Amino acid sequence: MSARRAEELRLAFLLLTRLPVGALRGGAPDMASSSWAWPLAGAAVGAIGAFGAAVGLSLGLPLAMAAILALAAIVLATGAMHEDGLADLADGFGGGRDRARKLEIMRDSRIGSYGVIALILAIGFRGLGITALAENGSATAALIGLAAASRAVLPAALVLMPAARTDGLGRSAAGDDPVPARVAAAIGFACLLPLGFGTALVAAFAVALAATAVAALAIRQIGGQTGDVMGAMQQVAECAGWAVLVSLA
Repeated sequence: MSARRAEELRLAFLLLTRLPVGALRGGAPDMASSSWAWPLAGAAVGAIGAFGAAVGLSLGLPLAMAAILALAAIVLATGAMHEDGLADLADGFGGGRDRARKLEIMRDSRIGSYGVIALILAIGFRGLGITALAENGSATAALIGLAAASRAVLPAALVLMPAARTDGLGRSAAGDDPVPARVAAAIGFACLLPLGFGTALVAAFAVALAATAVAALAIRQIGGQTGDVMGAMQQVAECAGWAVLVSLA
C-alpha cells in the first residue's frame, strides 16, 4: 500500500471511529478521497462488536445481553456518531416546519422526542437482529459485514447528493470523483461474502435501497446531504441489512 493510501486509510479511521490509529503525517488527504476505506473502518467496528458479544457469551450471559454488549462496544468504538446523526435527522425532519428550521434543529446538540424514539427503535432492532443470528452462530459475520456494507454506501452519497449546507461535515466531505465510491462498494460487498454469495447479494441490495430511501427523503426535506444525513443513512441501511439476514436465516 502506498503512503498516500495508508494516510487515506488512517483518515477513514479518524473520521469514523475513536480507535487510536495515530496522527496524519504530512498533508492530510481530503475526506472524499478517504471514503474508499470507510467500509474497512466499519469492518473493524463490527469486529469490535463481535468481540463484545463473544465476551458476554463467554461469561455465560444470555444472547440478548451479549447483543447489548456488542452494541455497547460499537458505540464506544465510534463515539455514537452515526446514532447521533439519526437522532438529529429525526428531530429535524419531525419537528421542523421548513428547510431552514429543519437544518437549525439538526445542528442543535439537544435531543428531542423524535430523536429518542428513533434511537430506541434502531438500537432495539439491531440488538434483536444480533440476538437472532447469534442462535445459529452467524452473528460475527453479520456484525462485520453489515458494519462495512452500511458504510460502503455513504461515499456514493458524497458524489450523487448536493451538500445541504454551505459549511459543515457534509460540505467539506463532498466530492465528484466516483472511483472511491466504487472501491468502497466493492469492499463492502466483499465483507458480506462470508455470509454466502446469495445472502450477500440480497443484503447488499437491501442496504443500498434503504440508504437510497434516506437520501431521497433528505433531498426532499432539506435539499441534500449533511453529516447527520450520512449518519442516519448508515443506521437505516444497517437495520435493513439485519432485517434481511434474519429473514433469510
